[in-house]
Amino acid sequence: PPAAPGALSPFDRQLKRKQKNWAALQPEPAKCDYLREEVGRRRGRPPAGRGRPFPLALDVGSGRGYIAQHLTKETVEKLIQVDIAENALKNAMETEIPTVNVVADEEFLPFKEDTFDLVVSSLSLHWVNDLPRAFREIHQVLKPDGVFIGAMFGGDTLYELRCSLQLAELEREGGFSPHVSPFTAVSDLGHLLSRAGFNTLTVDTDEIQVNYPGLFEVMEDLQGKYIYFLGTSIFCMGESNCSWNRKPLLHRETILAAAAIYQEMYGNSDGSVPATFQIYYMIGWKFHESQARPAQRGSATVSFGDLAKINGLLSRRKK
Repeated sequence: PPAAPGALSPFDRQLKRKQKNWAALQPEPAKCDYLREEVGRRRGRPPAGRGRPFPLALDVGSGRGYIAQHLTKETVEKLIQVDIAENALKNAMETEIPTVNVVADEEFLPFKEDTFDLVVSSLSLHWVNDLPRAFREIHQVLKPDGVFIGAMFGGDTLYELRCSLQLAELEREGGFSPHVSPFTAVSDLGHLLSRAGFNTLTVDTDEIQVNYPGLFEVMEDLQGKYIYFLGTSIFCMGESNCSWNRKPLLHRETILAAAAIYQEMYGNSDGSVPATFQIYYMIGWKFHESQARPAQRGSATVSFGDLAKINGLLSRRKK
């Protein structure tokens, strides 16, 4: 059953499923997939130093297969793609590795414990209601010494759009409501992964900036900002806001004011406006006895005070 609105269930998952299904049926879905394909390409790289393929991998929130198209038989022997939207899986892109598609919610993975050697996820987990639970589910289905490689939108994503809409609503309507999904802070991400059981963690951040002709093109590309004064609901990238407390519509005057603010505050010299997407990249391993362990506390033979002497030591070694 769909989760009820509240602090622990900020998103309407049934609405998100409808939005993704609708977007997957558009005549040219690839036209708006450039961001997902770029992040999928980066997440499709195997961990450095592994000289053998992963026998069985899982893509959580796969969509149309943005990671799968960048995998080869040398990296993965078989892939299971899971997504909440059946239309996205039906329209999945071709890949050279054997692939099985499963319709399921990313928060409730229908697999046994210790099943997969690799789990990947790209730009999907920011829409789950219970991110700690999702991380625990991923950790559970991984085999010991299995690895999770993920990417999700970060807290500074679309700050230009959010600021412009908030200022416009404050000016025209005397208050504002959320039009962009809430995102996880990077300071919380490592803690959540650690609590889920992952070790040897790596968390990096990156920014991808895309230039658009104006605010209207930004909103059209993101999908699901309902521009009623144009008489249409625009869907494209699959990033419609599905928060329970989202505002059902934006007034014409408010959007026009936001467009002017966007251009004034963030506009480029050529007349375009930037939209910034912050991406968190994460890698975590499931414990296995064969993994290297940190040295015991107190076993160090060099102190921080010796760091000041390192240049002299290196100079003497070169001589």
